[in-house]
Amino acid sequence: MVVSASPLSEKLDNIRKMEDYGASAVVMYSLFEEQFHQEDWELFHHTTEGSESFAEAISYVPEHVEYRTGPDEYLDLLLKAKMAVNIPIIASLNGYSMGGWTSFAKMIGETGADALELNIFYIPTDLSMTGEQIEQNYVDILQQVKQQVNLKVAVKLSPYFSNLAHFASRLDKAGADALVLFNRFYQPDIDLEKLEVSPSIVLSKSYDMRLPLRWIALLKGRIKADLAATSGIHTAWDVIKMTMAGANATQLNSILLKKGLTELRHIERTMVSWMEEHEYESIRQMQGSMSAMHVPHPERFERAQYLRALSKFDV
Repeated sequence: MVVSASPLSEKLDNIRKMEDYGASAVVMYSLFEEQFHQEDWELFHHTTEGSESFAEAISYVPEHVEYRTGPDEYLDLLLKAKMAVNIPIIASLNGYSMGGWTSFAKMIGETGADALELNIFYIPTDLSMTGEQIEQNYVDILQQVKQQVNLKVAVKLSPYFSNLAHFASRLDKAGADALVLFNRFYQPDIDLEKLEVSPSIVLSKSYDMRLPLRWIALLKGRIKADLAATSGIHTAWDVIKMTMAGANATQLNSILLKKGLTELRHIERTMVSWMEEHEYESIRQMQGSMSAMHVPHPERFERAQYLRALSKFDV
């Protein structure tokens, strides 16, 4: 069980509790590309404003590129978290452009973080851009980041690709150490009173785990990269199912926001009880046991499952 990126990791005390309650690792809250671009601009603005008012002033204002103007608080918390706990600490970058990733990835690598999760949130609206170009953008970002850091790098994906299996294989060959399936992009809403576009945050439900469960089961054993499951993992049964499908890790967030970090301990104890009852000696023993490569009817993860489900539905 890994705590996924969320506001819960913004406090060091929470990170300590995550370890105490049984988390295997923590993904830090995401640092957004817009955040460090905004800080760059603000520093440049305040250090150069009025500098031409008299000639001597220019020599006292250094070039803004000499400063490390990324969010220092994020780097500082990474350092403190690494010293405070023994479980792996995974940094998270949420961005959309090439420069935004590479400019900060190296700084994260220097904090001692154990891994880096690339949370690529890119909405292609260019009518002339092809699916191949979109996928290549992801591959390029991954390869550039891998050149900057000596860390394990995971790519957090959405399910919105024309051939997810092929794309997963491309990322695997490009050096992704893990794929995180799937990102629940928050969708916009319209405020009818203010007549403006507004953010809408809807926490996941257990049903949301079905989509990553299918794809993890289909990809397990076909690519080298580890597979981490996220979205809709709320109970011990969800963790067990994902593990059986082939997940190397399961990421939890919504249930912890709803019930608190102590839910980690409850889920773990329930899992241990179930494993003892069903005579499983380890997580490794059950991992991938229900993937498409190991079940008698792998087609049920594909179209046959759809037909079978509809035939059993009573009106």
